[in-house]
Amino acid sequence: MPLPEKHILSKSTFMYGNQCPKRLWLHKFNPKVRDEADESQAAIFQRGTDVGLLAQKRYYGGIDVSPVDAFHFQQSVYDTANLIEKGAKVIYEAAFQFDGVLAAMDILVKRKDKWYAYEVKASTGVKEPFLQDAALQYYVITKSGIKLEDIFILHLNSTYIRNGELDLQQLFTPTSVLEEVKKRQPDIATKILDLKIMLKLRQMPEIEMGEQCNKPYACDFQGHCSEGMELEMPDYGSPIINKEEIAAFVDSLEYPLYFLDFETWSTAVPEQDGQWPYRQMPFQFSLHIQSKKSGRIKHLEYLAESKDSDLRIFVEELIRALGKKGSIIVYNKPFENTRLRELKEQFEEYEETISAIQERFVDMMIPFRKKHYYLPEMEGSYSIKYVLPALIPELSYTELAIGNGGDASAAFYSLDKVEDSVEVAEIRKALLEYCKLDTLAMVKVLEVLNKV
Repeated sequence: MPLPEKHILSKSTFMYGNQCPKRLWLHKFNPKVRDEADESQAAIFQRGTDVGLLAQKRYYGGIDVSPVDAFHFQQSVYDTANLIEKGAKVIYEAAFQFDGVLAAMDILVKRKDKWYAYEVKASTGVKEPFLQDAALQYYVITKSGIKLEDIFILHLNSTYIRNGELDLQQLFTPTSVLEEVKKRQPDIATKILDLKIMLKLRQMPEIEMGEQCNKPYACDFQGHCSEGMELEMPDYGSPIINKEEIAAFVDSLEYPLYFLDFETWSTAVPEQDGQWPYRQMPFQFSLHIQSKKSGRIKHLEYLAESKDSDLRIFVEELIRALGKKGSIIVYNKPFENTRLRELKEQFEEYEETISAIQERFVDMMIPFRKKHYYLPEMEGSYSIKYVLPALIPELSYTELAIGNGGDASAAFYSLDKVEDSVEVAEIRKALLEYCKLDTLAMVKVLEVLNKV
């Protein structure tokens, strides 16, 4: 069997065109105008790759036909057909091509002379784009002459809690999408034809920017598409200062005040006992303490040695620092509250103590979320990243080496890969400075509310 001709559409480019034909056209004919690669997006792709390789071990004994590079997919198609003919039972990255459309399946398994397909996703459930993805795969595979008994999205099991060695049977959950995929086959065929015609004409579609630019994923040509557009400044409204509501909030606080913030890290695959997919693992806290109104401010902080540090240390340090009375002020209470609920479930001996801490929580977001205090400079947001510069312009996250929670999480998680002790010290210092600003921000914001 000779190698097939180069494909016109792949699964990825079909999904581009499904989102926006203009995105597909630019990808094919003008890729140099693509936006610069986003590091966070690269991390997401790598996470998907890592989960995919782990899933292969769940169906051991397979043969990997991944291409050596993006220019050799047709060899993978040839190798897949050859392995099927020779009676292979498990194939990784099985590739198929029909009528110029290429699709690869993460795992293809033969049991009792019937074929089962598994598409691996580093998610804890089945999302809409996965169904369209699988529908295209089903179309190409079945049109290539392989009858699929079933097709699954193999996703992470959010209820799996690691205890000892990683249990791959429990970590992954196969969810059949066969019936949904079958319903989509006529639409898939129509969409393929439309995209082929568009590419053959080589005329760029005239499509205005809109919701499709970020749905289901952020398009990487937004910079190009927005060139020359007149940006309309949104109307962020007028200032609102409700003194009665602000006074009620301030009067509800009980001294001493504890201004608290956590930082966490998470991974798709649990790395230690007690962890589940994407569990937010606390590794750091900052605490500003004010014993009385207009009193001096004391600062305490904790930063774990590494991601492998015992969570019990975090719990004990936090309990020791928070005392037994006084309001604990956080910004976005559900986040810290959820982390504490998870910790008291893990460490039952601290359940009563942690519950008492939770009862003292006060959410500083409330006056801003309810627009009891609002300035146009907040741009319609009640995030601390917008509230702080609007109220206290001299305080800003922009000058920090680490300026947001995502970067903090990534920096801490990667610490054990940094060999230079000086660089490690710099990263740890940057982490402490970032978390400290989060709680100092709340101190300064309360000062503003008190003046009101």
